[in-house]
Amino acid sequence: MRTIAILGAAGLFAAAALPAAAQTSEAGQAAPPAAEAGASADASAQVAVGQAVKDNTGATIGTVTDLKANESGGQVATVQMGADSFAVDASSLAVQDGAAVINASEAEIKNMMKK
Repeated sequence: MRTIAILGAAGLFAAAALPAAAQTSEAGQAAPPAAEAGASADASAQVAVGQAVKDNTGATIGTVTDLKANESGGQVATVQMGADSFAVDASSLAVQDGAAVINASEAEIKNMMKK
């Protein structure tokens, strides 16, 4: 098994942006996420071991297999993706519909793992 740590690519692995965050209501103020039909991100939901991981296309690409504390007091999630695994800052994962979502495609992740 090959383990790759992907922690420095914050731009690529930033939390998935919620479509509702960019939308505004008729009054010109930001609409709350619950106001958009289909918005299902839960700000209080946390990444957990055993959770499915989806890429930015919505495809399930793996499973969270471990969570460990990092030096700054946050958490690092280990994601098992087939025979490979990688580590990512848990704050870079959004939780939507019970799955951890990473803002990169499976192909982009695999490409980063080759380097």
